[in-house]
Amino acid sequence: MDHKKILFLSSIFFIFFSSTFVFSKEVIPFGFCPKYDLPRMLQLYQPFIRYLNENTPYQFEMKLSHFYQETIGKVGQGEIPIASCGPIPYIKAREKFKVEPILRTLNKDGHPYYRGVIITRVDSPIRNLQDLKGRSFAFGEEWSTTGHIFPRCHLLKSGIDLKDLKQHAFLRNHDFVVEAVFNREFDAGAVKDVVAYKYETKGLRFISITDPIPAIPIFVKRDARKEMVQSVKMALLRLNPKNPDHQKTMAQWDDEFRYGFTEAADSDYDPVRKILDFLEKKTGAR
Repeated sequence: MDHKKILFLSSIFFIFFSSTFVFSKEVIPFGFCPKYDLPRMLQLYQPFIRYLNENTPYQFEMKLSHFYQETIGKVGQGEIPIASCGPIPYIKAREKFKVEPILRTLNKDGHPYYRGVIITRVDSPIRNLQDLKGRSFAFGEEWSTTGHIFPRCHLLKSGIDLKDLKQHAFLRNHDFVVEAVFNREFDAGAVKDVVAYKYETKGLRFISITDPIPAIPIFVKRDARKEMVQSVKMALLRLNPKNPDHQKTMAQWDDEFRYGFTEAADSDYDPVRKILDFLEKKTGAR
């Protein structure tokens, strides 16, 4: 091999590996509370992560946990610098660690809130909240905003405490609650609105719907690098659900993420804190 050819190949080798080094992305864990079972979490949130990887200078990786508390613990330990969980887990994280919300989701009407729904089967004799007395009830995870806290307060305001139920349990996620109600393991249950609407035509009846709840936040540790935070905000705030190209991008995302985002502040979640205060006053639990 002549000298010029060796020099040429060496140059290509140098350019390739130098470019790989220069353009390699920093890996950043992105945590999610376990809203659904593992396969569905991967199906709904991996496309979201892929979008961030293609539109920021970072390589985000999904970090899933078995329980809400586990995700929040990893945030507090510094293992996860950015996460998406419901309002209650966010408030719990805020009480223990230095975190702040940077964005919150929009619903299909363009508003930054969602609701919880108390469900039963269409063939059930249960028609209203009072009919739940003496019945079995499936809540979601104990830190779930729409799976437990808001529906629990909704029941209390209607004069129904846990002692008035025949039986109750806390299931791991919203899908499990729906499945348990369909399988007649429980007479009724509590889920978020997007899950309730998904299964409504498959045999669910809505007993009651909660008041509006401030939408799901994306939050970070306060010491998270400003460049990373700004990069995520820019990538997500530029999405417009009325733009056909953006609709296509978000089509495979979870319903809570596919309608866009708006900026968030800690004060947005003060109504949720009032619900927690009410629950503490009535039951002693927070």
